[in-house]
Amino acid sequence: MKAFDTMRISASGLTAERLRMDIIASNIANVNTTRTEEGGPYRRRIAVFQENLETELNKQTGMIEKSSKGVKAVGIIEDDSPLQSVYDPGHPDANEDGYVMMPNVNILNEMVDLIAATRAYEANVTVLNATKGMMMKALEIGRR
Repeated sequence: MKAFDTMRISASGLTAERLRMDIIASNIANVNTTRTEEGGPYRRRIAVFQENLETELNKQTGMIEKSSKGVKAVGIIEDDSPLQSVYDPGHPDANEDGYVMMPNVNILNEMVDLIAATRAYEANVTVLNATKGMMMKALEIGRR
């Protein structure tokens, strides 16, 4: 592994978790949105990540090897879980029976996901700082 690969992998994790937190924030902000531009209630969104692999030729063995370069976002999908039907006859989006279709966003699940994303973000920051510290110590050894 090259010197800056660890930093690149951590940086990709930071970017991925930031996207995940932005999507969770959007889900929380739209927990009561019953009418969107597409029509119908807001649907929960989920970030999809994939390992970012790079294929390299090993010069010593002549074999093709795959090495990880972190993660990358490959899309944002809509959660297809069922929408909630709430009885509220006074709501402007209520049907003839008085029911309103509400988003499929569960605030508790979103908060758990937000905490997990925050912890993963913090872990990547810790790795970045540890790597930076090791590189600084290596430079100090070289100066003596």
